[in-house]
Amino acid sequence: MRSHWLLRGCLTLVGILCAIPVWAANPNWPKSLTIGTASPGGVYLLYGRALAELWTEKLGIPVDAVSTQGPVHNVKLTELGGAQIGLITMGVGLQGWNGTGEWTGGKRFRDMRALFPMYDTPLQILVLSRSGITKLEQLDKKRMGVGPRAGTGGTYIPDIMKLLGISPEIKYGSIADLASELLADRYEASATMTGVPVPAILDAETKEALTFISLTSEQVKIIRKAMPELSPSKIGANVYKSLSKDYDTLGVFNFAIGRADLPDDLVYQLVKAVHENQARLIKGHSSATETIPQNVDKNTFLPFHPGAVRYYREIGIQIPPQLIPTN
Repeated sequence: MRSHWLLRGCLTLVGILCAIPVWAANPNWPKSLTIGTASPGGVYLLYGRALAELWTEKLGIPVDAVSTQGPVHNVKLTELGGAQIGLITMGVGLQGWNGTGEWTGGKRFRDMRALFPMYDTPLQILVLSRSGITKLEQLDKKRMGVGPRAGTGGTYIPDIMKLLGISPEIKYGSIADLASELLADRYEASATMTGVPVPAILDAETKEALTFISLTSEQVKIIRKAMPELSPSKIGANVYKSLSKDYDTLGVFNFAIGRADLPDDLVYQLVKAVHENQARLIKGHSSATETIPQNVDKNTFLPFHPGAVRYYREIGIQIPPQLIPTN
């Protein structure tokens, strides 16, 4: 009988030890993490939720993906500590790092570090087919939804239109609103820069035929001269049923960023979990097919977190010396 109770006691102890979260063995780790994503109807929130679920399971830390206004908001949240991790486009990141974006007020946001590459964000401009609009110039003085003011679309698209000498009436709102307002004829056009496919667009084209408006080669030259961080991007035919052929556009890559003061070993495990469980992220959203280590070269300015550098070195991916922080 005594041996029986001893065995039960040992089994209970083993059970307790197994139930202890990973962070209990790593006292320097935070007890929870928050990821800044974007508004409902877009890709960031889906991607962020997939990340949160993965990290909660693999690291034993509660991780919450919260809806935000997008990359600009996420840079600010990360800087101020409202979120430990943020999803951003590198164009917005570059503006924040150098303090050049109007939204920065001249302040340089230097507390963020690159963690891992996510996916490309193409510019997508669409109208209802029945509108008869086929050229960007026809959107002058028309109402155009561009998503949240602090999102990538809200940050870039008004400036792109200004560069091209086109003056639409810019409207801000959630990604989901882009489609619903278009269908309700309250917008003449919707434009966004987010991952593909956009759930709100997929839903909209089940209700009405849509037309994607392309940039001309001359417009591309004008934009890239002023915004070299934008690069050629393509949405494949049939990604949306409205596209019978490839849609050539411009885009900017997305990265996950983290606070510089996150523990190195924690970031190492976060990045490792992402790349070793990519298939699981793809189930969250197909854009994660681009979440591969080789895409670290899409970052040309933002220092990587030391924990991320350690992981990439271990798998044979070299990080340029200028992107390895010295402190």
